[in-house]
Amino acid sequence: MKTSALTIRLDPELEEQLDRLAARSGRSRSEIVREALRRQLAVAQFEEIRKRVMPFAEAAGYLTDEDVFRDVS
Repeated sequence: MKTSALTIRLDPELEEQLDRLAARSGRSRSEIVREALRRQLAVAQFEEIRKRVMPFAEAAGYLTDEDVFRDVS
């Protein structure tokens, strides 16, 4: 799999937190950042889909998450 490099700037506190997590977890800083980016992209995709679906859900009477959970539980 071909990869590419990305340079980001971290403030000292964030870099320290990343280093501590890498040391505790035995993973590289790159692995941790890739996982965080994957999660953030998944959240962004979910929010985008939710925004598109909301008008249809509201029309069907689903106004809150509890409305959905009630019917699927």
